[in-house]
Amino acid sequence: MATTRLMPLHSGKGRTVAEALGRVTDYVKNQEKTNGGDLVTAYQCNPSIADQEFLFSKRQYAAITGRERKDNDVIAYHLRQSFKPGEVTPELANKIGYDLAMSLTKGKHAFVVFTHVDKHHIHSHIVFNSTAIDCTRKFRNFWRSSFAIRKISDMLCLENGLSVIAEPRPSRGSYGTWLGEDKPPTVRGQLEQIIDTALGQGCKDFDSFIAAMRAAGVEEKRGKHLAFKIPNGKRFVRCDSLDADYSETAIMERICGKQIVAPRAKAAVKPKPNLLIDIQAKMAEGRGKGYERWAKTFNLKEMAKTLIYLQENGLTDLGELEKACDAAVQKFNDLADRTKAASARMKDISELQKHIGAYGKTREIYAQYRKLTGRKREKFYEQHSSEITACQAAKRYFDSLGLKELPSMQSLKQKYAMLQAENKKRYPEYKQAREKMIELLTAKNNVDRILGVTEKEKNRSRQQEAR
Repeated sequence: MATTRLMPLHSGKGRTVAEALGRVTDYVKNQEKTNGGDLVTAYQCNPSIADQEFLFSKRQYAAITGRERKDNDVIAYHLRQSFKPGEVTPELANKIGYDLAMSLTKGKHAFVVFTHVDKHHIHSHIVFNSTAIDCTRKFRNFWRSSFAIRKISDMLCLENGLSVIAEPRPSRGSYGTWLGEDKPPTVRGQLEQIIDTALGQGCKDFDSFIAAMRAAGVEEKRGKHLAFKIPNGKRFVRCDSLDADYSETAIMERICGKQIVAPRAKAAVKPKPNLLIDIQAKMAEGRGKGYERWAKTFNLKEMAKTLIYLQENGLTDLGELEKACDAAVQKFNDLADRTKAASARMKDISELQKHIGAYGKTREIYAQYRKLTGRKREKFYEQHSSEITACQAAKRYFDSLGLKELPSMQSLKQKYAMLQAENKKRYPEYKQAREKMIELLTAKNNVDRILGVTEKEKNRSRQQEAR
């Protein structure tokens, strides 16, 4: 499971391009964060001087194209990819980051990947040059690029046996998104809980309520507005900034019994297993005793979740679990293949539409060109070289497809729309199949770890079944 965030980098006011690039690369290539520099990979550049190489390419771009840099130009892109704690090794995280950058830039832009292990969650910083390697063009951030990057990241995670976020929500990428329901409540949330507890003690009047709040270590401040400060809190929080059930008026009504607030209950969530942590491997990487204690507790909880999941789905037999995994993988692959085939066909239709449009606009000019000879033909070509070249390219494309008669643009639009509708209709089933496959494969992996099934034993079992 990984979250991604793409951030365009600008030089900003009062800074040169060199200073802006250096500031970013100096932070991400910190050797203390990258295990002494071992978790660093690069494409078409030297990681230690990547900022200087990026800067040189921009000077080459200006010389080749004649375009001057503007203050709001993007000088590079910073992509951050964070992984769920305990689910990925630093080496695998770095590889996935490299593959993500290569897929996004299509190998046309230099980039560096720095994987940091100084935090509880492993994460990679990917910095790629906005200027292409050939220094003739730039990377243009496109609409919904974050969605496209997430799809690429999800596919890479699935290919490497990692889970993906089933229903991602827009966020600023804070670490709290990993914690979900387990993240600690906010200051306002804690204050609301303390108020509920105090009112639940049977307060007869407002003074007894204040006494109960003081007993809980809360300070109050009266004035135009009632405000409280929780234990170890930094500032007072006004009651009218809380939920409507916690305003001063609402508190008085709750004390008098005019208003009853039901206790807040968390929505029931069916337990889904997460991958167990290979504690021995992690400890061999130099993790501390604190991490070992946390990992053991985490594994115990995930074992319990795995058992409940298997019982609820009637998969207590190992053979049935393996069959369910195979069926889920097969279903997901079938849906993925159909989706990819439709997408490929849509791409072909778009390409054909482009050439048909170009051919329609240039065929008259090309016909005139073919009628001419000698010096007139050469002069005509000089004046209309782009149209003639486009028409010739279109004709070569039609010949490569073996087209004797060109289809109408309307029929191609209808076919494209039909394929697009099929993919859209198929997506919910594809998404559900992906989630089911991840759950089953995670449970199967955990069962193998719990039972101590090694990879050799798995291969031996497969060979016996094949006989």
